[in-house]
Amino acid sequence: MPLRVRLTLLFALGTSLVLVAAGVLFYLLLRNDLQNSVDASLRTRFSILAAQLPEASDPEAELKEAGAGPAQLLRADGTVIASTDVAGSAPLLDRDQVAAARTGMTSLTLEMEQRRGTDTEEQDVRALAGPLPSAPLPSAPLPTAPPRTTPRQTVLVVATETDLVDAAEDRIRNIMIAAMAPTVALAGLAAWLLSGAALRPVDRMRRQTAAISESDSAAELDVPATRDEIAALATTMNDLLRRLNAARARDRAFVADAGHELRTPLTNLKAELDLAGRPGRTRDDLVEAVGNAAEETDRLIRLAESMLTLARMDSGIVIPRRLSVGDLLDRASRAAAGHAQTRDVTIRTDADRTLTVDAEPDLLRQAVDNLLANAIRHAPPGTAVEVRAHPAEGGAAVAVQVRDHGPGFPPDFLPHAFERFRRSDSARTRDHGGTGLGLAIVAATAHAHHGTATASNHPDGGAVVAVTLPTSQPPDVGIPDSGTLDSGTLDSGTLDPGTDDPETDESSA
Repeated sequence: MPLRVRLTLLFALGTSLVLVAAGVLFYLLLRNDLQNSVDASLRTRFSILAAQLPEASDPEAELKEAGAGPAQLLRADGTVIASTDVAGSAPLLDRDQVAAARTGMTSLTLEMEQRRGTDTEEQDVRALAGPLPSAPLPSAPLPTAPPRTTPRQTVLVVATETDLVDAAEDRIRNIMIAAMAPTVALAGLAAWLLSGAALRPVDRMRRQTAAISESDSAAELDVPATRDEIAALATTMNDLLRRLNAARARDRAFVADAGHELRTPLTNLKAELDLAGRPGRTRDDLVEAVGNAAEETDRLIRLAESMLTLARMDSGIVIPRRLSVGDLLDRASRAAAGHAQTRDVTIRTDADRTLTVDAEPDLLRQAVDNLLANAIRHAPPGTAVEVRAHPAEGGAAVAVQVRDHGPGFPPDFLPHAFERFRRSDSARTRDHGGTGLGLAIVAATAHAHHGTATASNHPDGGAVVAVTLPTSQPPDVGIPDSGTLDSGTLDSGTLDPGTDDPETDESSA
């Protein structure tokens, strides 16, 4: 069911309930006020008759002379002493009602027979009954004595017809019932129009969103000028579209770069195989061709492993455990020592053995291996690569720094250092076997552990890359989307992302 229809029905139902509740309350209050007005009139009549009857010699004549509706004077046993013509000769009260009236003033509704021509009808009347302690009662006359009176407790009943009150109540009730249907209809129509006006921007955004094609990367929704929740929703949707478009552009660039990176070693591999297959090649030529083919194959393996690592971090969940940072750096340094010796470079490690972090060992080890490989590759012969680990952020995090004494990189490369397949010198790094994913993996690893990756040129020369990780991970640690790993969320660097793999058996790209 459409939201507009549901809102209209709910508003109409709510209006109906409010009208019914208000109508019932108004009707009951009106009925109570009319009844109180009638009772007040009866009390006035009762007071007047109660003052006149004790002194009257003929109570029935006094009742008839007072007029203004039915009235009776009853004995304690319920028999009629005096009555008006309208009240008739039958007592208005039964014995129980008379007994109750003798104890105090009693208001009640009675049914009274009334003659209309030859027909007799029963009519509701409102009555007030109460005691008259000293009303005079006529005794039977004696021939030789004057009349006398005997004081006894009697009950006076005054009543009035409720025709006007009942008619007023019926008229009000009928008016409320008749007015309820059009009122609810008008409320429903107003709800339909208001909900339509409120949801019109939403429907427009829905149509605009449905019209956005896959190739329309700059499409955005119109933001209403109302500055309300609908405008906030449109703004949020535009932010989402921009993020999706940026992520799609990065994915397309990644696929294009990956295809380009794969094409070069495949082309070289095919060329080597073609040359090896030519007639007249010597054994030495074949050995050289096979060696070159093996080198290109290793390069393809490293590139595939790097891409699989990034794909894992783009879609997986890290499983951290407590580990010693100093032990991990020692193992990584020993593994890279052989590669460093071939380049006449030494590795110096300075790490506190008490420093621990919650991290996935394989991911953190691969990030450190990549940093060491970059530093060794760019370190001049006879220099040292410095690896340090120290507390950061007041002890809440651990910072791991790797520094070389090489030339560093141009400042214009710094904003793009952590981007995938980004190189400062593409030709040079490809010749050295880099994949362009080394620092991207470092940045992704840091971000996956809710940490940061930073890179800069040291004032005394060389490059410094630092990874800062919190000592403990929140319970919801997960790998972020690839769109969160661009240079906008990570600090820029200076090392060559293409030099991610040391030429040792202990490293992985």
